[in-house]
Amino acid sequence: MPEGNARMLTYNLSQSQGPLYKSLYSHILADIQGGRLKAGEKLPSKRSLARNLGISTISIENAYDQLISEGYIYTLPKKGYFVAELEIFNQIKNPENNFNLEKVERESKKWAFDFSSNRMENSSFPFSIWARLLRETISNKEKELMEVSPCGGIKDLREAIASHLESFRGMTVNPDQIIVGAGTEYLYGLLIKLLGNDKIYCIENPGYKKLSKIYESNGALSIPVDMDDKGLSVEELRKSGGQIAHISPTHHFPTGICMLASRRYEMLAWANESEERYIIEDDYDSEFRNKGKPIPSLFSMDAFGKVIYMNTFSKSLSSTIRISYMILPEKLTNLFYQKLSFYSCTVSTFEQYTLAAFISQGYFEKHINRMRLHYGRKRSRVIELIKNIFTQEECRIIENDSGLHFILEFNSKKSDQKLKDDLQQEGIHISSINDFDMNGIKEDQHKFILNYSNIDLEGITAALTKVKKLL
Repeated sequence: MPEGNARMLTYNLSQSQGPLYKSLYSHILADIQGGRLKAGEKLPSKRSLARNLGISTISIENAYDQLISEGYIYTLPKKGYFVAELEIFNQIKNPENNFNLEKVERESKKWAFDFSSNRMENSSFPFSIWARLLRETISNKEKELMEVSPCGGIKDLREAIASHLESFRGMTVNPDQIIVGAGTEYLYGLLIKLLGNDKIYCIENPGYKKLSKIYESNGALSIPVDMDDKGLSVEELRKSGGQIAHISPTHHFPTGICMLASRRYEMLAWANESEERYIIEDDYDSEFRNKGKPIPSLFSMDAFGKVIYMNTFSKSLSSTIRISYMILPEKLTNLFYQKLSFYSCTVSTFEQYTLAAFISQGYFEKHINRMRLHYGRKRSRVIELIKNIFTQEECRIIENDSGLHFILEFNSKKSDQKLKDDLQQEGIHISSINDFDMNGIKEDQHKFILNYSNIDLEGITAALTKVKKLL
């Protein structure tokens, strides 16, 4: 309740910078927050305060109006201005000055040589074509660019993706089943919301450790399921009690295993045993198959609507193009638009229309063909250099027909960790298969990953020679 008569406020505004009302507002606010002006205390009238401070009543009125709008003071008709009750604020104490934010190092360490970098070559990106298509998009689609994208992505891009998958992967897809998003990590989050975080999500072991963090951060339980030489073990999958299996059957990371048809049908049979079971098929670098035609996707083998297909343009175009997509079975597509259509598409219309043109005008297919040839030659050169430096007894190359990495198995008495530590002392980074074991098992396999997509061919000979010396 308002109390007593107003005491006069005196502030030195001679050093004020900017509008006087802002300085006066700051002074009064500081007195309220500091407890020097108490709740219910009456403030001077506009005229009396203006006379005391030697400023206009307009400045006083502007300062009071700002404080009223923020809830620090209030006015009563014919009675004046009063300090508001701020009980919650008065209970808050200034925290001690012990704020210490640990900076997370987001950029990878600058190694003298890195065998495990999975980035794409910067020089491989078709800058000139992309720039021209972007200019054409801006010129020809001014109206469309300013419209809000549908939650699943613009129709042009979804149709272009569907057409590409039909010609390249033999997949018959309704464009309405395609959901476009900024990176697969974002799409995984949508999937968890769609399928439910009460489900158990099974991930391959060894495998991509970030997946477990994504599921955990979304409140879902993920369980690592061991693999055998054919891929994810269906026997272990059954033991886990999981409902969702997250796999990369065409080219597993890090082992490089390609799941054979018999195991794929086992997986589909497992999924069809229960209505709530689904398979998430991550087809992340299927474009880069070195021999023969691309292996049919699990999605195209599925007759019961149990497979969710996911892919990204980060591997085929550039690591910095954060455009990915998922293809939902018909049942889940309907459920998605019922439950999650309020989400906005996270990819800008500028990028979507440009990528749609890049695909539909045939540039994406030409780019993939060119890069497949380029990486095939690079792969052959890297293997040739390895064979020139190591004997067959010292190093065995474990190849596969897909993807942009293979495995080197070294014959060494050193532990995997000791070899990695010794190489790091020389400025060389390499990852072992054990680094991706979800259970933290450290039994030495002497198997290391060589990713050649962005490898330095000029420096690889010296790096391999150091590896040989340290074995």
